[in-house]
Amino acid sequence: MRKLIFSALIAATAFPVAASAQTAELRRDRQDIRQEQRDLRDARHHGDRHDVRDQRQDVREAKREYREDWRDYRRSNRNVYHRPAYVGPRGYAYRPVNVGARLGSPYYASRYVISDPYRYRLPRTTGYSRWVRYGNDVLLVNTRNGRVIEAHRNFFW
Repeated sequence: MRKLIFSALIAATAFPVAASAQTAELRRDRQDIRQEQRDLRDARHHGDRHDVRDQRQDVREAKREYREDWRDYRRSNRNVYHRPAYVGPRGYAYRPVNVGARLGSPYYASRYVISDPYRYRLPRTTGYSRWVRYGNDVLLVNTRNGRVIEAHRNFFW
């Protein structure tokens, strides 16, 4: 019985540590992306075309690594991304949406806005942009004009 209780206590303390390690890794990846983008900007101002090409490649690699780490986090925390059935606004039907498309204002009403994007490891919004649930997708929408800025398909299970 003692061994069972002891192993349960160890397991209870180990899981939050693993989740925080994944979060720290994602944070470091975002910092790497920002640094590579700064280096690209400097190369555009002060370097030649070879420097710019190399820096663009570095930015692409940093973004790819961030996506892979985010997918690993999502796979290991499936319960966070499991949501109840989606019910859209009356009279509207789901159609896949691309960046640049325009959504009607009922879609970014408070019922569909993701109020805590950090819970899903989504980037912070600024100004008039909001993360919106649209079916099982997540869209970053400019609420002033309804334009989709960013889209993540099949975000929720």
